[in-house]
Amino acid sequence: MRRKRRKSKKAASRRNEPATGTWGRNILVVEARQDFDDLGAAPPVGAERTCVVTRQTHAPDQLIRFVLGPENVVVPDIKRKLPGRGVWVGLSRDLVAQAVKKQAFSRALKEKVVAAADLPDLVERLLRRDALQALSIANKAGVVTTGFARVESAVASGAVCALIHASDGAADGKRKLGQSLRRRFGPESRPEIGIFTVDELDAALGRGNVVHAALGLGPAAKVFLASSRRLAVYRGDEEAGVPSGTEEITPRVGGELTNNMALEQDFKADGTNGQGPGTHERYE
Repeated sequence: MRRKRRKSKKAASRRNEPATGTWGRNILVVEARQDFDDLGAAPPVGAERTCVVTRQTHAPDQLIRFVLGPENVVVPDIKRKLPGRGVWVGLSRDLVAQAVKKQAFSRALKEKVVAAADLPDLVERLLRRDALQALSIANKAGVVTTGFARVESAVASGAVCALIHASDGAADGKRKLGQSLRRRFGPESRPEIGIFTVDELDAALGRGNVVHAALGLGPAAKVFLASSRRLAVYRGDEEAGVPSGTEEITPRVGGELTNNMALEQDFKADGTNGQGPGTHERYE
């Protein structure tokens, strides 16, 4: 005589669950209603965030995002990619200092956090590193020319979207190249960026004694200009390196342009950049 198979409690409980499709959709609806910061995702293009100091809303590019790191330490999220709930502060060294002083991070996160007194300095170092990395990638893409004579020739050719001068370089060279730039492009001219030292330019470009450089056209150049602008605005010395009119110089290629995308667009399909064969690294 066959023994009747007993149904397990586990199988019985499954019968009481909603259908798989409906259950899955319910979960997705719940997640979709959560804040983007809670999910650790970057806000969509066009979304605005509120500065915890001024309570004014701005686009993410005009703010600095912070998250909690180990031991509840406030960490800058320059790339806006770190997981966890974000706290946004205006793109200003003074505003970050005020956020630390007024304990704005603790209030926003509703818990006791550690915001170091040197947080404004850390943000500036990270923004500077980001801009120099973008310059290095633009160099790999073949859109950076160095040397006074070569820069002068590049300006004359018109294939230049900006000039870069070492902040500790001679003023005479900056003046002469600036005059050439204005003669070629008129009063509106092209931006001149002067917020990096000779040593920083040498390290980013892998060359020695870089005092002047010309930035050619291309998506990688636009990424560097945007990064330089964020640094200059944060420091409060916009006249030293805020590019103007870059939207007309290099067209936007759909959505947010990353370093990887810019580099891939500047390189030809055969892996060269107009200066002979070569390879390039990817940065995340």
